[in-house]
Amino acid sequence: MLELKTNPTLKDYQRYVKKMKQERGFNTTDKFYECCLFAEECGEVISAIRKNSKQGSIGSGSVVRDVAEELADVFIYICSLANMHDIDLEQAFREKEEKNKQRIWKRNQ
Repeated sequence: MLELKTNPTLKDYQRYVKKMKQERGFNTTDKFYECCLFAEECGEVISAIRKNSKQGSIGSGSVVRDVAEELADVFIYICSLANMHDIDLEQAFREKEEKNKQRIWKRNQ
């Protein structure tokens, strides 16, 4: 039975997503297909945020909960794509952030 531990680490999330996808018979090997699904979910986040904003469609009815659900879907696909590429997301994040700390960030004022 699938169960995510209390106070999970990023590795725990990745393991959970891997097991969840296997148990439910979802794609675990086709990286391109997974990337397409990920892109679709990103579009759904954008749509939910737009509908939730003041500039959203009239009567769209999107609420913050919808944004949260779509972001959760994106997170699942990020974990899945990392798994398919044998990437430890925590390690990748730490390594990238060390590089970012060395950069000089310019912002338009």
